[in-house]
Formats: sequence, structure tokens, C-alpha cells
Amino acid sequence: MLSQLSLFAPEDRSDPWQVRVSQRARRLSVRVYPGGKVEIVVPPRVPPITVQRFIGQHREWIDRRVTEWRATTAPVPARPAQLDLKALGRCYRVEYRAATGATRVRERDDVLEVAGAVESLKHVAAALERWLRRRVAEAMEVQLRQVAMEGGFHFARLRVRRQRTRWGSCSSKGTVSLNVCLAFLDPAVVRYLLVHELCHTRHMNHSARFWGLVEQHEPEFRQLDRGLNRGWKEVPAWILL
Repeated sequence: MLSQLSLFAPEDRSDPWQVRVSQRARRLSVRVYPGGKVEIVVPPRVPPITVQRFIGQHREWIDRRVTEWRATTAPVPARPAQLDLKALGRCYRVEYRAATGATRVRERDDVLEVAGAVESLKHVAAALERWLRRRVAEAMEVQLRQVAMEGGFHFARLRVRRQRTRWGSCSSKGTVSLNVCLAFLDPAVVRYLLVHELCHTRHMNHSARFWGLVEQHEPEFRQLDRGLNRGWKEVPAWILL
């Protein structure tokens, strides 16, 4: 269950900030997305004054990250011209056609045809994300089963979502959830993420035993983990709207 709380007065909301209450959160956290969007994730029942203090303590870092993103991130295009899906080994050219009815995507070879309310970036982004979720689910199901077989892991099922603050997660029941945005990342980084989540089927924590298991199956995990943390720079801004 997710909810949002009001933290700033309307006149203070000139920046794209969002404060989100998450039932799953155990501590306050902050993420700055491409384009400078800021999201504060808050556990349940944390009073606004505590959130204000948290933001005050981290404001310098947040402002620096916002400045960095705005300096390095190109403006959001009216519509994406192509999708470079490194993790899937595919690159698509995107074509648009105005039409009535729901906005939808049709794939043919290396072209994606988006038909519908193509003048609306919101509708275009939603349609492309729906298509991308299906493609990522298909590809990652194969890859996840292969990595699991190689390492002797077992998982219950796979889910693909657009998670706000995580690249992936694993539940106590063995459900592996992956972020659809990983489609834009390097294949080696994605494989490390799969190993990471599968190791959680044995250790539901980040203990020394967990990291030892990760290293056993991916010796270069430290370097790849740093690449994963930088991965948001590879994600196009339209999918984060």
C-alpha cells in the first residue's frame, strides 16, 4: 500500500519533489531521478517534522545531485525516437501514427509503431512501458531460469514492474521482482542483479553470508554493483515521468 503526504506549502513546490509513504519502507530514504525529480520515501507513521529534519540533513546532497542531473540530462524529448535495450540486445526505431482508440504499440522487426494519441507524451510513455514490460518479462524469465539452474537456486515466479526505488527484490515466498528499467542496462550488470536476487532466496538479508554467496556466483560483484548504482543514468527520462 502506497500513499503520499503533503510536506511543502504550494508556494514552496516549485521543484519536482514528491514525498511517498510506503508500507514496505523501514527507514527514510531519498532518490534523485534523471531530470532532477526528487522522491522522499517515508515509512508509515513517521511525523512530517521528522521528514523535514531528514530533508534538512540531506538537502546539500540532494541539491548537488539535482544540479548534476540537470546539467547532464538532456531535456525530455516530445517522443522517444528509439529504444536501445542493451539488456535484451535489441534496438528499435520508434514510429508514430495518430489514430482513434487506446494508444498501442506494434512490433515489426526493429521498428515499434505507436498508434493512438501520439501527441501526448503521457499516453506514448504508458503504451511503450506496457509493451516493454511484456518484452522484459519474456527475456528475463529465460535469463533468470538459466542463472538459477547454473547456481542451483530455486524461485517461485517472476514479476516485472516499474519500481520507484529498487532495481529488484525477492520476497520470502520466492517471488523475484525486477524493474522494467533494467532493459536499458548493460547485460553483465543485469546478470549480477539476477544473481543478487536469487541469493536472497537463501539469505533474506545483506549479511556476510549473503555477500559471500553472491561472490561465489559473481566474483566481480563489487564493480557490477557500482555499475548498477549508476544505472539510472542509462534510463531515458520518458519512462520515469
